[in-house]
Amino acid sequence: MPHAAADDGVKLYYEEAGVGAPIVFVHEFAGDHRSWEPQMRFFSRRYRCIAFNARGYPPSDVPADTERYSQARARDDIIAVLDHLRIDRAHIVGLSMGGFATLHVGLAHPERARSLVIAGCGYGARPGEEEKFRAECEAAAQAFDADWPAAAAKYAIGPTRVQYQNKDPRGWREFAAGLADHSPRGASNTLRGVQKRRPLLFQLVDGMRRIAVPTLILTGDEDEPCLEAGLLMKRSIPASGLVVMPRAGHAINLEEPDAFNREVADFLARVEAGRWDARDPRAAAGGILGFGQK
Repeated sequence: MPHAAADDGVKLYYEEAGVGAPIVFVHEFAGDHRSWEPQMRFFSRRYRCIAFNARGYPPSDVPADTERYSQARARDDIIAVLDHLRIDRAHIVGLSMGGFATLHVGLAHPERARSLVIAGCGYGARPGEEEKFRAECEAAAQAFDADWPAAAAKYAIGPTRVQYQNKDPRGWREFAAGLADHSPRGASNTLRGVQKRRPLLFQLVDGMRRIAVPTLILTGDEDEPCLEAGLLMKRSIPASGLVVMPRAGHAINLEEPDAFNREVADFLARVEAGRWDARDPRAAAGGILGFGQK
């Protein structure tokens, strides 16, 4: 099995397919490298595609110490995979937890990114949500520790997952079975070390304003925790665009793979052609007719 080594020795399992400009796919909390199969098959026709498992997700290593999990580690593990594969710059595509890690690459290592695709990202974005969000993370971690099968099954049918279950029961069952395969220790450590402690989006606005990397933000319109976050990122990242998918929940790359692939493919083509620029300042001037007071 191919593995990349992080700087602390943790081994990260990865798979790759295709040739061309590289794309790295970064999975959500409830997923793993398998969650990107619809994208690996589609984009590997034109790109070199890499999907890897975060630390805590076998066959990647599962460190027992919660202190070896953090938002910075999640970010730097992406860089570790790039370094192992000798890739200077890649398109980085992340969903949810992976979307946060992708954003943090843009904040800390923009020179390693050809572009950023940030999907389903933002729960806990608003001021005042910190304690509620962190309490929910701890409650979920305790549930995973106490009764993993029952807690994993409950997580798979959350309010932003039922859309997938209703549209594609067969696909949703595959997703739920994949989640049940995860390491309970890895899941609870990830919640406590990465999710619970991560900085919230509104705390990152100043940094986002400095991101010059072409960025695409995607969210489902029934992914309520991420709607306002999508707007926050769109308004903050100068070279960003926002796509809201109708009647869609959280795992949009699985729930609406054709629409997701189409939007990302168009974005990547424009980036590769040098046709994705920062927002024209005239568009941010406000007003409707352009005759506002000076």
